[in-house]
Amino acid sequence: MIEVADVFRRFADRYLAAHGAAMLPSHRRAIADILACRTAALGGHLWQCNHCALEVFSYHSCGNRSCSKCHTEDTERWLQARKLEMLPCPYFHVTVTVPEQLRGVLRANQQDGYALLMKAAAHAIIDIARDPRFVGGTPGVLTVLHTWTQQLHYHPHVHCLVTGGGVSTGATPCWHPARPSYLAPETAIAKLVCGKLRAWFAQKRPDLIVPATAWTTRWVVRITPWGEGEEALLRYLARYVFRIAITNSRIVALDEHTVSFRYKHRQSNRWRTCTLHGEEFMRRFLQHVLPKGLHKVRYFGLWHPNKRAIASKARLLLHMQRANQVPPQLIGNCASSVVHQHQSSAGTADLRICPRCGLGQLLFVRKLLRKQPQGP
Repeated sequence: MIEVADVFRRFADRYLAAHGAAMLPSHRRAIADILACRTAALGGHLWQCNHCALEVFSYHSCGNRSCSKCHTEDTERWLQARKLEMLPCPYFHVTVTVPEQLRGVLRANQQDGYALLMKAAAHAIIDIARDPRFVGGTPGVLTVLHTWTQQLHYHPHVHCLVTGGGVSTGATPCWHPARPSYLAPETAIAKLVCGKLRAWFAQKRPDLIVPATAWTTRWVVRITPWGEGEEALLRYLARYVFRIAITNSRIVALDEHTVSFRYKHRQSNRWRTCTLHGEEFMRRFLQHVLPKGLHKVRYFGLWHPNKRAIASKARLLLHMQRANQVPPQLIGNCASSVVHQHQSSAGTADLRICPRCGLGQLLFVRKLLRKQPQGP
């Protein structure tokens, strides 16, 4: 399989020679990390089979969030943490897309621009949901920033996971469920996102020159009901949280001058192939590398850290309501099934089987240190 690292190994020197003086530190770091990922440069561990004596080198990952070979373990840890926070209710997937006239401003001011965009999207959804005509309470909103299309063009947008209901803010807070398959009008949310972002830009970054048409152009908001099914929903969302601009599996060809990769054409819903010059591929890839310290996942409403107590009460109430609707014998069967699955998974230890003979186990031999740069 051709990897992003293979493309960088072939074209990084030429790209750095042409654009190195103007490159952002985050872009330089991404190139260096991706080139070193799972190589001897980062060190690792040496394992040996106790049956055929095969030696296996296991090198460390770089951990860069733009690397296509990292974050499998991060995804699982994130999923386990989110399972404890999920509310047993229906969910909605809301996508907020920035108009073309505003993209240049966001690209040039990523730290402030992206943060305010995610905040505006979440607060607009929360304000509309609090309206008694729609939900009548504060929902939980998780936002995930994306900046790319299938062909790696710059296209900033925000994915939001929204609870299908919210908690009222009266003297006796209670849970207000959303209507089935309907959260709120898309047009109202779009106008409110635009208005909030404009006001916050004027307040925090009055120095920015934003084209007037950015605030008069129709913003695009799409709301998709996802129903229930917490595990499937989390798995789907995890793909958004840890997704990068392009995965290794989509790269189909690499030569001395060009890179070819697959992309899905939205109108026809069919896979097509795009071929780019190697340096253009790197430019498109690197424009989606986020600045250091920028959080691409943020929590608002009931999922905000200062609302954890209210969210816990809502979770307990919803679980109690659901338990009253489920027959007792079904609860017992589910519980015994979960215990059986836990016991069976615990009984199979995480053994490292030799990839060559399939009979022996890989035993740890020694730690491999990182390669240090040589002195003159």
